[in-house]
Amino acid sequence: MSMNRNVIITGSGMYAPGRVLENSYFNELLGTDVDTWLRENLTIERRHWCEDDESTADLCEAAAKQAIENAGLTPNDIDLLIVATDTPEYISPSTASVLQHRLGAKKTGTFDMNTACAGFVTAMDVASKYIKSDDQYTNALVIGAYAMSKYLDMNDKKTVTLFADGAGAVILSAEESEQKNGYLTGELRTDGQYNSWMGIYGGGTNQPSNQEVIDNKDHKLKFVKRIPAEINPEIWPEIITDMCTRAGITPEEVSHYFLTQININGIHETMDRLGVDRSRAHTIMKEYGYTGSACVPMAFHDAMKSGKPEKGDYVIFLGSGGGLAFAGTLFKY
Repeated sequence: MSMNRNVIITGSGMYAPGRVLENSYFNELLGTDVDTWLRENLTIERRHWCEDDESTADLCEAAAKQAIENAGLTPNDIDLLIVATDTPEYISPSTASVLQHRLGAKKTGTFDMNTACAGFVTAMDVASKYIKSDDQYTNALVIGAYAMSKYLDMNDKKTVTLFADGAGAVILSAEESEQKNGYLTGELRTDGQYNSWMGIYGGGTNQPSNQEVIDNKDHKLKFVKRIPAEINPEIWPEIITDMCTRAGITPEEVSHYFLTQININGIHETMDRLGVDRSRAHTIMKEYGYTGSACVPMAFHDAMKSGKPEKGDYVIFLGSGGGLAFAGTLFKY
């Protein structure tokens, strides 16, 4: 048999800031009971926020160091570093360049990616294809990071209770094997008609930072229009089914699903449509709230701590976010 150049997951890590806010904090802040709705509809009980002097690069650094250690590597073993975030350290330069310097990863090429909350899975897909197609790349560090608390309007009940901070990381490594393991396929989709419905619209070239932007709170996260709740449960099963078909398996054969952690009902409906037991979708919203581009790798690392997945398991990563952007990858672990 000929040898395959596979891309396997060799390490993972995560970090959540030490500042923990229970739902009761927001009951007092907003003067109304939000705890009941958050528990019953989203399963959220608490979330972690950055301290005032803590930023996205700090979150990335902690998660990255853990992932590198768990993979048995050093920073000098990393050939490619991608940071997926829509809350970057700066508009320019990239957060990845800041992190490369902090880690001392002297041989590493870097860039940031922004497909909002689909960013981490998009970056997984990109990094996997780098490694598969170019033997210059043996180990890639892929990080999803989110410091959205920095952009929240403390009086906006729709956003302030939901969004939280954290980072998750994985190491993707090349493996030469007769078997086809690791990365099997991926899929990206975008429905750009929703680009103006949710986001942070101030601070870029369209609305440079000025007093008007600040007065209108355009430098804060805004839900401009309500994105239909049915979009994820419609698109996610399509992407999952497409990837499984290309890999020659069925969704039932996939042991673990790591989906964007914004709505537990959307996750459950997706699993129901696929005919797969809901327990296969690992969730962390109870403890961490919604951590955007970090939630998928954080959920994966959380599952890893409890011994999941096992070797040979099929694993799907699926993210969706503002834009609207969607990204999926399928691995044989």
